Amino acid sequence: MATIIAPSILSADFAHLADEVKKVTVAGAEYIHVDVMDGSFVPEITIGAGVVKDLRKITDAILDVHLMVEHPETQLESFAKAGANIITFHVEATNHSHRVIQKIHELGCKAGIALNPGTSLSAIEELIEFADMALVMTVNPGYGGQQFIESMLGKIHMLYHMIDEMETDCDIEVDGGINAETSVLVREAGANILVAGSAIYNSADVAQSIKDIRGKEIVHHHHDE
Repeated sequence: MATIIAPSILSADFAHLADEVKKVTVAGAEYIHVDVMDGSFVPEITIGAGVVKDLRKITDAILDVHLMVEHPETQLESFAKAGANIITFHVEATNHSHRVIQKIHELGCKAGIALNPGTSLSAIEELIEFADMALVMTVNPGYGGQQFIESMLGKIHMLYHMIDEMETDCDIEVDGGINAETSVLVREAGANILVAGSAIYNSADVAQSIKDIRGKEIVHHHHDE
């Protein structure tokens, strides 16, 4: 499975957002990761659906919208209408995750389920077969530029095996502290979509950074081999 790179615009210059998106897509990134924070589920406030709507006009990249918000069900329609391709919500932020996944699909988007570092995989076990993507946070969400939490590698690996045994199609995305070094570790553990912010946007050579994070392809052996 080829690795997909999803630069996080959280680390971009918001005064020149169109240029910042073009910069990374021209350099080979397939997704644009949009961090939506409400100041309640996480401490910071970032951007809403209006920005996604404007970004949709200037890029063909997959808009990977990560809702770090309470009551995500209230936000789905506006982000879908704005042109999101993937909408990921936190299972900690709603009591009705399965219904949220259904709603995202009804709106014509792919559905992602996200887990904070302190949330167990058991919280999503019953949801994996319905979701298109599972996002393992490798930092506590809310700020860019944090240190990768290495103990999350076991969680990614367990999730990989869980998906494999269910024989379902569910991507594994990781977000937090991803750079050329940590990328190898998470890809070996089974992740195939990598979110990176500062490692890409604070780099002198964006194309090279994306290449370094993408790394060499890792071959995984499935349980039936």
